[in-house]
Amino acid sequence: MGKYLIRRILVAIPVLLAIIFFTFVVIRATPGGPFDVAGEGRRVPQSVIDGLNRQYGLDQPILTQFISYLGSVLQLDFGPSLGRSTLGQPVNDIIARGLPVSMQVGVMAVVFGFVIGIPLGVLAAIHHNTIIDYGATFIAVVGTSVPSLVIGPLLIIIFAVGLNWLPVADVNGVWRSTLTNPGLFFTWDYISLAILPVGALGIGMVAGITRLTRASLLQVMREDYIRTARAKGLKERTVIYRHSLKNALIPVATILGPLLAGVLTGSFIIERIFNIPGIGGEFVKSVSSRDYNLLVGVTIIYSVLLIAGNIMVDVMYTWLDPRIRFD
Repeated sequence: MGKYLIRRILVAIPVLLAIIFFTFVVIRATPGGPFDVAGEGRRVPQSVIDGLNRQYGLDQPILTQFISYLGSVLQLDFGPSLGRSTLGQPVNDIIARGLPVSMQVGVMAVVFGFVIGIPLGVLAAIHHNTIIDYGATFIAVVGTSVPSLVIGPLLIIIFAVGLNWLPVADVNGVWRSTLTNPGLFFTWDYISLAILPVGALGIGMVAGITRLTRASLLQVMREDYIRTARAKGLKERTVIYRHSLKNALIPVATILGPLLAGVLTGSFIIERIFNIPGIGGEFVKSVSSRDYNLLVGVTIIYSVLLIAGNIMVDVMYTWLDPRIRFD
């Protein structure tokens, strides 16, 4: 396993370099620059633009800029922000403020998806072609069909506006306060604030995991070794949870890595809807304001998370199925 992990990390390095180069070049190839427009749409004099470009090295050839930026990245320095509202601030500081908040929402949504999705999928498979199966399948189809940007406003209308049960906006700065006071995780202020965004992100995951668990478990329950376990007189509960479910979870584990990274990127729109001070809002602003360094920096972070997630899935394979070996 150790040799395999080293090989995967070595292979990931050129992939990461290609992602950095592609993002670096494409964002600079788009029309406009970070200093072209001031606040409220006012044009900036060309002399000022030229001065700022020289100050931040944007007047250099693209290859020279890339080599210089890559040298900074290797030192874990993503450079200064070029956005209008954050000009000159270290991108590292912006990411450090927003990423932990985004990860809170993303990780809770993934946990919600697996905790609800796997039992629903198991129930649907056990009660195949019954009302329980049809109900779980219907929930899965609806959850898959409706995107989170629709589910979010619906939850707000029902639970925040209509019933007035849950808050929407973080008026007290609870999201950021958790970074210095972990005890807030267990307070109702935090829990009530997290329910709606986590639900909006997690419902789609519940749907996908339910369908995948159901299909995988139905297939495993038709295998010869499951019939042998039943023939030995084992209880149905033992056959399902000890012999069937573990192998059925291998396809489910496959999506865990991409899901972790995907839910973080997919949380951009949810963060905007629920006014969550995560990295998603900064990422969206970096695109519109051509904040080159912030955009590339966030892309690098998400790429690393995706690569790490895929490696983690491979490690989980060996636990779920001892027959799998990578060395």
